[in-house]
Order: sequence, then C-alpha cells, then structure tokens
Amino acid sequence: MQQQITLWLEKFGLEFSGVMSLLMVLGLIVLISVVIHLVLHRVVLAAIQRRGQQSQRVWQQALTQYKLFQRMALLLQGVIINLQAVLWLHGGETQAFIVTAAQVWIMAFALLSLFSLLDTLLAVLRQSPLSNQLPLRGIFQGLKLVAAILIGIMIVSLLMGKSPLLLLSGLGAMTAVLMLVFKDPILGLVAGIQLSANDMLKIGDWLEMPKYGADGAVTDIGLTTVKVRNWDNTVTTIPTYALISDSFKNWRSMSESGGRRIKRSINIDTTSVHFLSPEEQQRLNRNPLLQRYLNDKTQELSQYNQQSAVDLSSPLNGRRLTNLGTLRAYLVAYLRAHPHIHQSMTLMVRQMAPTPEGLPLEIYAFTNTTIWAEYESIQADIFDHILAVINEFDLRVHQTPTGNDMRSMLSQMRAATDVS
Repeated sequence: MQQQITLWLEKFGLEFSGVMSLLMVLGLIVLISVVIHLVLHRVVLAAIQRRGQQSQRVWQQALTQYKLFQRMALLLQGVIINLQAVLWLHGGETQAFIVTAAQVWIMAFALLSLFSLLDTLLAVLRQSPLSNQLPLRGIFQGLKLVAAILIGIMIVSLLMGKSPLLLLSGLGAMTAVLMLVFKDPILGLVAGIQLSANDMLKIGDWLEMPKYGADGAVTDIGLTTVKVRNWDNTVTTIPTYALISDSFKNWRSMSESGGRRIKRSINIDTTSVHFLSPEEQQRLNRNPLLQRYLNDKTQELSQYNQQSAVDLSSPLNGRRLTNLGTLRAYLVAYLRAHPHIHQSMTLMVRQMAPTPEGLPLEIYAFTNTTIWAEYESIQADIFDHILAVINEFDLRVHQTPTGNDMRSMLSQMRAATDVS
C-alpha cells in the first residue's frame, strides 16, 4: 500500500519520503477504523440496544444487558485493523507493533465476548427447571477461569514472541503453586458437581448451617461461595466446598412433603395426676370428642375388673381411668379433628421421662402447610387450647416459681404472723 501511494503520487509529480507514505497509510487505517466504529456503535448497535430493551423475551434482554454485541463489535474492529496492517504495511517495526497490539486486542475482546455469551446463556437457563438442578453459575465461572488462563498464556506468549506450548510446558513445574493459588475454585467446582449430582442443594432451598451462621434460602451457588439470605434478610456466604466437608440441614424435603412437624411438650405437675371419679367422668363425657373413648374404655375396664374379681375398695386393685390418660385421649381426638393437621402423617401424644420440671406431655404431629407464618399460628392455637382446657381434667401445668409467687408467699406469711 505504501508503494502504491508513492507511485500514485509520482504520477502527479509529487515526491514523498517513505515516512510520509507510512503516515498516510496509518491515517487511512485510523480513518477507516473511526468510520467503522461510528457506523457500528451509533447506528447498528444503537438499533439493537433499543430493540432489546423493548423486547419481552429474556434472551434478547440478556444480550443487551451483558453487552455481547458491543464486545463483538470491538472484536471485529480489532480484526479489521489487523487485516489492514498485514495488507497495507510491508514489514518493519510499525507493522509488527500494530499487528501485535491488534492481536492482543482481538484476544482480550474474544475473552470478554465469551464471558458475555456465558452470562447470556446463564440468564436464559435460569428460566428453566435445569437451573435448580445444576450449579450452572459455578460451572460457567469455571469455564471463565479456564478461558482466562488460556487467553492470558496466549497473550504472554505473543508479547514474548514464544510458542504457547513452551509456556505450558514450563507451567508443569509450577503445578503445586497453581494448585495452591486456585485451590478454592478447584474445590468449589468439584463441590458444585457433587452437590448437583447427589441432589444435595438447589437454589431456593432453605439451608441451615449454624457453623457459618446460615439459616435461610439459597440465592446463589457460585464457583467459590454459596449465598444464603437468612430469615432476617442478612446474607451469609459459605465456601462451596464446605457444603461437602461439613454437615448442613436442608429443609427442602419438609417443603416437598407438604407437612411441617410440631414437636413440643408441656410439663404436667405430677402431683395433680389421679384416678377419675364418677362425677368427673360424667362431666367429661359431655364432650363429643371424649364420649366414645370414655364409653369404650369404661366398658373395657368394667369387664376386666369383673373377670378378675378384684376388690375395688382399694385404689391399688383393678384398672381405672386417670385424668392424664383421658387428657391424652382427648388431645389425640382433638388433633384428629383439627382441619390444619396432616392426617396421613405421624400423629401422637406421648409421655416423656419425668424430670424435675414435671412430666413432659409431647405433641407430635404435622401441619398440612409448610408456610412458616401459618405453621407458627397453627402451633400456637393448639397449645393455647391445651393450656386453656387442662384445668378441666384437674391437672396443673408445672411452672417454676416466679418473683411474683415469692412475693405472694411472703405476704401470706406476714399476714399469718400478724393474725397470730
């Protein structure tokens, strides 16, 4: 091109040195590059940007958001400059500098274009169920890391004028150092694959990991970290590999089952437990939930006592109804009739081992909803009812004496002293 410009000018009787012809070629390259840049960015990309912003399709919005076309346009500009330098400049340091710079430009924006393409694919795949089954973000971050390393090696080899294979062979001696530097990404990538392969964790799962202060929904599974939005809207980050090396609780199975467990006890004062008197049986028999139990149980005990011919004048003889056993039967019937208790899951009311705080009576059942607020409301309603009706069975709830109890006791003692 330089020679053609020189010959063309000589036809008009103009003589220019090689430097002037070189400057004219460089000016032509710059002019063409500026024109192409203006056409691409002011016309073509501006139209694509407007269309992407107005579109309702996710993939078109993602292409615009992650600047894929902008980076590909810059990549194309680098290719054009490289071709101009190769075709119009013949040897010399100027051509070598422009070609090298253009090739570095091409590789850098090729890497950025790949990043944009992966981000776009990730945004599209997040709309499908596949995104909840695979750690796509971690996989794509791993691909970005590998691509960045390869492009970095190629750029260094280009600047040094050496073959990339020579650098790669030299990296063999630095394997231990690279393993140390990239330990977390490598462990995170392997952990992400294991989590998805074993279906251990998905985005949206409720994760509980006290060691890291995590108790909330998983919002992101990355190459090196997992983000958890806790119940109080704080965000906890956990190393991805820690989910493989340490234990954690995933509440997904509870959500998928459709029922959430109630497992709570009330402590009964053991001194209030006694046999039911006929008057108490008659009073409790007015409750529809207890009628069948009391009638069947009374008949069963009467037959047993008659067949055994026991002396019922002593409480030690025979079998009798107790107020605690009747309360348990009532609570089972109450839970069976409750509209918010899951009837196809385990349901029982059981006694636990007595403690200094009394006799624990545990409610073990499942609600038919897994929504936290609804679950807490149902559980509270059930225990409100239990605490309200327990006096009907002549039972008392054990409660450690409070300051008010102690003050009442002292007041009674002072009153008794004053009277005496």
